[in-house]
Amino acid sequence: MSDTIVGISTALGIGAISIIRVSGEDAIKIVNMIFSGKNLEQVKSHTINYGYIKEDKKIIDEVLVSVMLAPKTFTRENIVEINCHGGIIATNKILELLLNKGCRLATPGEFSKRAFLNGRIDLIEAEGIIDLINSKTELAHEMSINQLKGEVSNLIKNIRQKILKIIVNIEVNIDYPEYEDILEVTINELKKEVSEIKTEITKILKESKNGKIIKAGIKVAIVGKPNVGKSSLLNKLIEEEKAIVTDIPGTTRDIVEGTLNIDGLLLNIIDTAGIRKTKDFIENIGVKRSLDQIKQADLILYVLDYSNKISKEELKTLDQIKDKNYIIIINKIDLEKEINDELLEKENIIYISTYLTKGFKELKEKIKEKFNLEQILTKDLTYLTSARSISILKEVLLNIESIEIGIKNNEYIDMIEIDLRKIWTQLGEIIGETYEEELLEQIFEQFCLGK
Repeated sequence: MSDTIVGISTALGIGAISIIRVSGEDAIKIVNMIFSGKNLEQVKSHTINYGYIKEDKKIIDEVLVSVMLAPKTFTRENIVEINCHGGIIATNKILELLLNKGCRLATPGEFSKRAFLNGRIDLIEAEGIIDLINSKTELAHEMSINQLKGEVSNLIKNIRQKILKIIVNIEVNIDYPEYEDILEVTINELKKEVSEIKTEITKILKESKNGKIIKAGIKVAIVGKPNVGKSSLLNKLIEEEKAIVTDIPGTTRDIVEGTLNIDGLLLNIIDTAGIRKTKDFIENIGVKRSLDQIKQADLILYVLDYSNKISKEELKTLDQIKDKNYIIIINKIDLEKEINDELLEKENIIYISTYLTKGFKELKEKIKEKFNLEQILTKDLTYLTSARSISILKEVLLNIESIEIGIKNNEYIDMIEIDLRKIWTQLGEIIGETYEEELLEQIFEQFCLGK
């Protein structure tokens, strides 16, 4: 990291302002070569300086230049940010000048990677930056802010500290048994402490499901036989005529998608082809995709027709989804009742009319109830969200269960200590105390250039 990097931090195109970021030991020196105004090598840190960017004597743009001296910067290196007028020509010209003066073009996420390598942020905080950029709801935004503030990292750090304390006590007991003032690590004491750690990890993993819901949203599949009103339901939910609606069965032959925000919770809704036996080759592909969506969905909205009796085929589909998270929606309540709804679970039914727009408030409340949204909203949103971190934590939980078996079987305490050290190291991988270069590349290449 001895070289000085440069990247465009704003979206390239027509706009009021573009920001070009430079980071590294020679950042101020290099920018000073093309800046006409105050001597940037003599200005105070965290100041904004007015002037011009010039190529020889030719003015390229009128700019404001922010100078920030290490270590009180995002990367903990010298950082200079050039605020120029938005536009492709001026921005690229300034970038070209900086490259000619000795900067190297930053790779995607390299500024954030340097912040991590220089101890400014840990890996959870780095992943929080990605989540912040990609957040689509206020809940997702708030959750990513908690990651950036280090609150999620502290959950892991606190567990590591408890494990380290146990390891230290075991070491002292083994190496210095004559010290009476040191707590002797008995099997009962160890069993209690390991159990407490297991409880904490189990809680983090359980609540990470809430984090996944907030971050990625809920995948909702609208399922049912043809002509029950699936497409009309999608259109009413997203308040947009996205799916084609006709009285002809089999109109929807492929999946149609839309999104709905319920109190900060994003629903990714998929209208599927009607499930029925058909000789139509294209429609049959749509039916197969519908069945695939049932397997992948977090929530199934199974639509039935109020004006028709439930068919054997529909009962068969209901049996297929009984172990899934689902809501039965009985549509067309504006028509005369024919449905034999006594065959269904009453507490899981919502009656609606897409024609009269009735029952949609009750449907949204039912969805919120299914995912405990009220409970999620009252919490502090300190959740572990990355698949990488959750996967490691699941491995840690398995290793803790292995330790509990070892304690039960009266294994030597120094053997248990080895397993505890392994867990301590695994938890370190989550926050980046231990890492491999390949892992860093995978994480930071998700960032945009200039971040």
